[in-house]
Amino acid sequence: MIRLFLRLHILLLIALLVSCNSGKEEKVDQLNHPNVVLILTDDQGWGDLGIHGNDKISTPTIDQMATRGAQFGRFYVSPLCAPTRASLLSGRYYLRTGTSWVSKGLENMRSSEITIAELFKEQGYKTGCFGKWHNGAHFPEHPNQQGFDEFIGFCAGHWNNYFNTTLEHNGEAYPTQGYITDVLTDEAIKFIEQNREDPFFCYIPFNAPHGPFQVPDQYFDKYKTLGFNDKDATIYGMCENIDDNVQRLFDKIHQLELDENTIIIFMTDNGPNGERYNGGMRGIKGSIHEGGVRVPCFINWKGKIEPKSIEAIAAHIDILPTLTSLCKLQLPEKIQLDGMDLSALLLTDQTKLEERLYYTKKSTEFIEPDGAVRSDQYRLVMDEGDTMLFDMKVDPGEKNDLSSIEEETKNALAKSYNSWFQDIKDQFKSDDEIKIGFDHEKEIYLPAHEAAFSGDIHFKEGHGWAHDWLVNWVNTTDSIYWDVVVNESANYELTMLYCCPEDKVGSEISAYCKESTLNSNISQAHNPPYVQSNDRVVRMEVYEKEWAKLPMGKLHISHGNQSIVLHASHIPNGEVGEIKGIELTKVKPE
Repeated sequence: MIRLFLRLHILLLIALLVSCNSGKEEKVDQLNHPNVVLILTDDQGWGDLGIHGNDKISTPTIDQMATRGAQFGRFYVSPLCAPTRASLLSGRYYLRTGTSWVSKGLENMRSSEITIAELFKEQGYKTGCFGKWHNGAHFPEHPNQQGFDEFIGFCAGHWNNYFNTTLEHNGEAYPTQGYITDVLTDEAIKFIEQNREDPFFCYIPFNAPHGPFQVPDQYFDKYKTLGFNDKDATIYGMCENIDDNVQRLFDKIHQLELDENTIIIFMTDNGPNGERYNGGMRGIKGSIHEGGVRVPCFINWKGKIEPKSIEAIAAHIDILPTLTSLCKLQLPEKIQLDGMDLSALLLTDQTKLEERLYYTKKSTEFIEPDGAVRSDQYRLVMDEGDTMLFDMKVDPGEKNDLSSIEEETKNALAKSYNSWFQDIKDQFKSDDEIKIGFDHEKEIYLPAHEAAFSGDIHFKEGHGWAHDWLVNWVNTTDSIYWDVVVNESANYELTMLYCCPEDKVGSEISAYCKESTLNSNISQAHNPPYVQSNDRVVRMEVYEKEWAKLPMGKLHISHGNQSIVLHASHIPNGEVGEIKGIELTKVKPE
């Protein structure tokens, strides 16, 4: 009996020791691997915050982030949305990733790129993305194949409706209720709650204040009362709504007692989407001048990052190496980064980095040399044949061109830029292919804005941005086609999305891909009005429509490079109608 008692006592002591040691190991692991919340807004400029001298806008939460953590005075991104995202996710200049533009497949980031989400996921983090992706809509560029366990949002460059809209959840349609920024915050909070016991990486790329310009009344009315026009009242209202949602994120992290183990970053993707207050800088979104690429960036980590202002040049390419250092992750040997680890600036008294140059390529659909280079003192801008040099310390508004006076500096910076650009150009290879024929596939949607076409067919809006569709199909010699790369041969049910007024009904349509051809007829009229919009100003993008579906049958698509072609063999009433795209649903083998 005594032996049994002693044995039980010893076993109890061992269990207590194991329990204590386990607790210590878990605590050490959490300290070494903090959570990360990375917030990125769309088209919010440097001047769209109170902390940067705008006394007309209310952004108290984000302003407090600046004062209680690290605020960067010279933080740079790319001139447009998709390029910035590619650099942020990869730690590399965006042209190295295959991204060069914002639409037509040129927004795609190569799937071979190692993303920040893949690094976190492979080393034990739960990963979630909530918002605008804009680096590829199809496998394998989709966020679920680029390191994110959870994705709720949209893959296109913009969204059509911000109220009660249908988003995507891991490849499935996801109806929502409420204003989109509130909804995305709700989903991010759910993710944080579900993963509070594990290290997590939560990426929140809000799509506001990008157009179309929609915001709840309470925000719009406030800024209209202050005398702003409808567009700026909406944008400032969207920014204030973002600020309110950032506060909700902080509140949840505090409620879950994760403050001391969570790094929170706020930044934006390019300069402002219009002429408004921007801190006196020259340039807006799309510009390679300072105002197009210098944006807010604030980093908070309670108890670790003290309040400080950092004037060293920093950029989106630095976020990946900095976070991997702060979170003690291992970088693969094969990864080649352009960014620098900024952790010493954040965690120590160090205030300077080794001086470096930051390069900005003008975002265009083609590889042209126009761009800029920024040093601590100078900005050299080469744009459409003009070469300009500005001393940013004495002329931050870029008003006095010194290119004819300081030729030695101009030539040295130009030589450096040209060398960098040649290196980038040599490595550039776009990945604008649409890839299908994979086991995981659900329904594949090939939209009109990803198509090629001939003759008089053109885009409704004109640019071919996301959600645009094709009109003026009036000739039987014209066609619409999608070039695809097929991983494995398969049969697909093909459905065409269209609108057609009563007086245009009757066109005979074929869909074909090499040896397989389908024939159908537009026999039903479908010509609805635009979906009612909550826009405050007339949008540049196309409006929403409800589209009819024309099932065309089973199409066999073989392995390899293929073209899926729509052709009209007979157009009896002058025009086929409007074409939104096609849907492919894989037929399971019998």
